[in-house]
Amino acid sequence: MIFIPLNANFSRGTQTKNEITICGDTHGQYYDLLNIFELNGLPSITNPYLFNGDFVDRGSFSVEVILTLFGFKLLYPEHFHLLRGNHETDNMNQMYGFEGEVKAKYTAQMFQLFSEVFQWLPLTQCINNKVLVMHGGLFSEDGVTLDDIRKIDRNRQPPDSGPMCDLLWSDPQPQDGRSISKRGVSCQFGPDVTERFLEQNKLQYIVRSHEVKAEGYEVTHSGKCITVFSAPNYCDQMGNKGAYIHLRGSDLKPEFHQFTAVAHPDVKPMAYANSLMQMGMM
Repeated sequence: MIFIPLNANFSRGTQTKNEITICGDTHGQYYDLLNIFELNGLPSITNPYLFNGDFVDRGSFSVEVILTLFGFKLLYPEHFHLLRGNHETDNMNQMYGFEGEVKAKYTAQMFQLFSEVFQWLPLTQCINNKVLVMHGGLFSEDGVTLDDIRKIDRNRQPPDSGPMCDLLWSDPQPQDGRSISKRGVSCQFGPDVTERFLEQNKLQYIVRSHEVKAEGYEVTHSGKCITVFSAPNYCDQMGNKGAYIHLRGSDLKPEFHQFTAVAHPDVKPMAYANSLMQMGMM
């Protein structure tokens, strides 16, 4: 199975076994991350992973999550993949806890180092030239190609509109066409938008994250848009399951695995967040 990050520059393709595990948002839920590795095995050359953004914020063990993920990236650079989410950005980290957590556990300089690394994370990844993975979703306008994605200048804080913003922020909707996003950023895109994008770029389907789902995953747009979310009982409130996906290179048929939340030390979500955000959790 060959993996090529689609970003400003190509990285080398990697030959692995014919399976990869795709995980969605983990949002600082460190003990649930450890549970994924308990259930599915530690990352290795023969057990590759892709984590699809939003590693930090909200959960109060974001430092532990991101250092674990970065450690595995250093250990298995060709078999452990990290994509950027909308929470790997300065403005979200300032509001939802990661900046405060890093400053409480380390220093302000340490947060700046994290911010710098986040800006280099790839925005998308293509698996076997058939499946495109991104954190958010598709675009506010038709006609975007894989070459256009490769040309995005990603080493920056994301703009308020345009392809980079869409990859981090957009969401699918059941009806055709596009509509204004409920988030106030980017757009919502329908099955017809997905179909045109896949046909133009000769892809089979997309995998994205970005939204909590009761079952941990959701398949929409006639099987061509898959959402995976890997933070069970999100913020200790939602009661949702988490999930991860196995993809095999032989047929690229997704296999879904669900799991439930595990216990964690008595530190509430958003403990390090902006005070106004903390009030919203009460």
